[in-house]
Amino acid sequence: MAEISAGMVKELREMTGAGMMDCKKALVACEGDMDKAVVYLREKGLAKAAKRSEREASEGVVDSYIHGGGRIGVLIEVNCETDFVARNEQFRTLVHELAMQVAAANPSYVRREEVPADVIAKEEQILLAQAVNEGKPEHIAAKIVAGRMEKFFQESCLMEQPFFRDQDKTVQDVVNDYIALIGENIMVRRFCRFAIGE
Repeated sequence: MAEISAGMVKELREMTGAGMMDCKKALVACEGDMDKAVVYLREKGLAKAAKRSEREASEGVVDSYIHGGGRIGVLIEVNCETDFVARNEQFRTLVHELAMQVAAANPSYVRREEVPADVIAKEEQILLAQAVNEGKPEHIAAKIVAGRMEKFFQESCLMEQPFFRDQDKTVQDVVNDYIALIGENIMVRRFCRFAIGE
């Protein structure tokens, strides 16, 4: 069996942001193979991601992204649990990609719980009128509205949008992958998007 040195543990910790003991365990389980240890930590981390989402995230970074020669600008705050992870290259990459997502997809809210009740009621009213105007009976129109409201949330809520680099994943899926990889809760706190003329 390969000898697991402190340097190897340190290197894996820097690559993944996972805890020292988790890194050592992963290296032992993968017989010192660094690439396999990264995969091992990701797989173990995904199972823990749901539990981590309950932990407080009070560190983090504010990042900016400017697109189109200064025509669109985004500021975003993403939180994690420790300043160690806030300085982690992978965490910072995620934050920057989330800023790019906001620039590209123009969400209005971070998550559906933040959509004001009056906005939801107004949207439902518009969608119901559309369904009735399409000649749908009222009881079917209500089901159509429910389906179209899901689409409204997917378009207007950042965490539910398809990720711009991989349309098969939502932004929440991508954040969960990073929670698993890094080993800490990650939470998108807020963002602001500016566009010339809007």
